[in-house]
Amino acid sequence: MLRHLRPTLVLLTGLTLVTGLAYPLAMTGLAGALFPAQAEGSLVRNADGTLVGSALIGQSFTSPRYFHGRPSATVAPDPADSTKTVPAPYNAANSGGANLGPTNPALIDRVKADLATLKADNPADPVPQDLVTTSGSGLDPDVSPEAALFQVPRVAKARGLSEDALRALVAGQIREPSLGIVGERRVNVLALNRALDLAPMPAQQAR
Repeated sequence: MLRHLRPTLVLLTGLTLVTGLAYPLAMTGLAGALFPAQAEGSLVRNADGTLVGSALIGQSFTSPRYFHGRPSATVAPDPADSTKTVPAPYNAANSGGANLGPTNPALIDRVKADLATLKADNPADPVPQDLVTTSGSGLDPDVSPEAALFQVPRVAKARGLSEDALRALVAGQIREPSLGIVGERRVNVLALNRALDLAPMPAQQAR
């Protein structure tokens, strides 16, 4: 019996060491050597090394001085009652969507309120779809170029900057589909806001 079991045990042990230990360690080391930034989570840091976020996880920007991302439906435990949850936009510890159907009153009311706010900021242009719809993860770091450009009047007014300069800034942050076919044209909100803070901008001309 041992004569029949020995090859099986040797094979099992060998494959476990190769596929369960050697291969993962080799791939981790190779990824860290070839793509160090991506292997560490695509972390974004300021010039002084201060961590400001990740290029892969969105953040909740609410100030009118910054470009905003998509709505997020992520939640967190209610501090007052652990059996309930409270909204916590872009909570990376609890990724997920709203799971609300198109006829759900809560979804309809939220979208109407968002539309009203967006139209008050920019009544001249149609509201891009991604500014009123959540992503499946609730952590989407990107918006469409149209969504970024839609917010230019608000940001320009809040900062007293030229709208043309802001549109040029947005254009410089547009990323094309990978290999020309994978994904869509997009703007990373964190990268755009960092560029907004760092780039010298001409002031809006008085009228």
